[in-house]
Amino acid sequence: MKATGFISLWTLVSLPCGPLASPAEREDVVKHAIKLHRGKGAGITQRKQWVLESCRKLSGLLRQKNVVLNKLKNAIRAVEKDAGLSDEEKLFQVHTFEIFQKELNESENSVFQAIHGLQRALQGDYKDVVNMKESSRQRLEALREAAIKEEMEYVELLAAEKHQVEALKNMQHQNKSLSMLDEILEDVRKAADRLEEEIEEHAFDDNKSVRGVNFEAVLRVEEDEANSKRNASKREVEDDLGLSMLIDSQNNQYILTKPRDSTIPRADHHFIKDIVTIGMLSLPCGWLCTTIGLPTMFGYIICGVLLGPSGLNSIKSIVQVETLGEFGVFFTLFLVGLEFSPERLRKVWKISLQGPCYMTVLMIAFGLLWGHLLQIRPTQSVFISTCLSLSSTPLVSRFLAGSVRGDKEGDIDYSSVLLGMLVMQDVQLGLFIAVMPTLIQAGVSTYSSIFKEILRILILIGQILFSLAAVFLLCLVIKTYLIGPYYRKLHTESKGNKEILILGITAFTFLMLTITELLDVSMELGCFLAGALISSQGHMVTEEIMCCIEPIRDFLAIIFFASIGLHVFPTFVIYELTVLLFLTLSVVIMKFVLAVLVLSLILPKTSQYIKWIVSAGLAQVSEFSFVLGSRARRAGIISREVYLLILSVTTLSLLLAPALWRAAIMKCVPRPERRSST
Repeated sequence: MKATGFISLWTLVSLPCGPLASPAEREDVVKHAIKLHRGKGAGITQRKQWVLESCRKLSGLLRQKNVVLNKLKNAIRAVEKDAGLSDEEKLFQVHTFEIFQKELNESENSVFQAIHGLQRALQGDYKDVVNMKESSRQRLEALREAAIKEEMEYVELLAAEKHQVEALKNMQHQNKSLSMLDEILEDVRKAADRLEEEIEEHAFDDNKSVRGVNFEAVLRVEEDEANSKRNASKREVEDDLGLSMLIDSQNNQYILTKPRDSTIPRADHHFIKDIVTIGMLSLPCGWLCTTIGLPTMFGYIICGVLLGPSGLNSIKSIVQVETLGEFGVFFTLFLVGLEFSPERLRKVWKISLQGPCYMTVLMIAFGLLWGHLLQIRPTQSVFISTCLSLSSTPLVSRFLAGSVRGDKEGDIDYSSVLLGMLVMQDVQLGLFIAVMPTLIQAGVSTYSSIFKEILRILILIGQILFSLAAVFLLCLVIKTYLIGPYYRKLHTESKGNKEILILGITAFTFLMLTITELLDVSMELGCFLAGALISSQGHMVTEEIMCCIEPIRDFLAIIFFASIGLHVFPTFVIYELTVLLFLTLSVVIMKFVLAVLVLSLILPKTSQYIKWIVSAGLAQVSEFSFVLGSRARRAGIISREVYLLILSVTTLSLLLAPALWRAAIMKCVPRPERRSST
């Protein structure tokens, strides 16, 4: 009886694959299968007869398939021997027959794959979710492979059709005389075909067998249009241009990065609309914050919140917007370095080096202590503490923008100390990103391998210190021999044309960024050092370059702060407001107290008064915690809940930062300087 039931199901699965089964026959099979399943309306004799008839039909289809294959082989031999056909026509016909052979063989394989899958399912335990998941995965892999094969066959048919069209055109050209214009156009067509073949990258064929490459099912979504006729015509164009959006089963959305045909210019209209929308909405949001006395950057963050996933959800190219916003960070740090002369850097380099290191060590120590009390894994405690120890360089740069502070009577300027410590934290960020793979492995390692992991971390620290030494040695060489002649050449060539000056300064900034990135140091440090090197040429040079670069920085900074708002979720903050306020205030107070403690130990006695301002500037969490948190969540270091807590605490700390900064300025800065500092 088990064998009979198995054959019945076997037939039920395999019959739809038969191309010659009529709809009426399939409906009859389904009705019989339902009766057999319910145990009603079917006697033993009738069941046996139904099984025999179904098996007979399947065997008949398989025999017919073999007959067709033999006919195809004979047809291929006949085409190859036909002297009246050209090579192109032979190629097309043989290729078509071969594709049909593959189609028949793949259809038969699909039948037996379905049978084997059914057999595995029947032998498995329906209560075992793992077994069911594995069966589903195997079926999914089989379907993906079948889809890839079918796609390849379709592409081959298109190529064969193209060859046939070319063969017909060649025959027509041979039978009639061409005009001079037709001959020119024919030569251009052949040259265009050669160009397409030369520049086309066979990325699909080259990467489908690479290790680590997976086949995924995606949805292709066209742009929504109100007019259906316009939508239909536009779809035909987008089929050729590849401007559709792809969505995979994990709800990740993809856009075109490089088209197959690079001869046609393309533009990402989603990205253009996103930038235009951010630019328009940032103006009223910035005005509103200026009216109520808040920095304009919070208006830009509000703009991102309104347009992001937690608001109108109108931003489609989130990754592209964030990428463009990173250039805002680069130019912000360049202008910070432009105001931060090497003389000021030499004056505070010890404090800038020691302060962030001590603060990070103390934050990690407190994190491990609280983690032990709350039974949190050490790896997670170290990561959270390091994230919270970083402070926002763009935010503090905004606080210090436009201020005119100078050293008085040998005292250390608080802006120099603050910016120096923030730049050192950016270096620590690069170090922490380099150490993250080891931290991931430490989360799953046994205690026997802890010594190896510690040794690996020490080696990484040594590599970073060596890279820093190489960077500063290179800066010394550039400052001594290169930067002066380079700027004078730019200044000479850019008279009456600021375009050359802007391009030259931007290229130098990107060069320093690339060098520090290649040496596994923070890219932000390269931008800062580029500004500091140019500032060594004097105050007039600094003023000239600042006038050219500031408008670019301001626009890109708007995009950057709006991209931060895309990751702010007001509903989550409202639901957990009490917990988040407690956590945020705890972090801000802890960072402030630790900064005051560290600065009390390393600042000279004559400059102790600036510790309150510097500590207020450091008492918030850097926006780069978004980046670190997302990487850690993907790597499994932290959970989704911890990730959302880090995002929310970071956002609230940035919102509290202006109030704390103003309070410190009101308390510590003399009244004549206060206006320029705020």
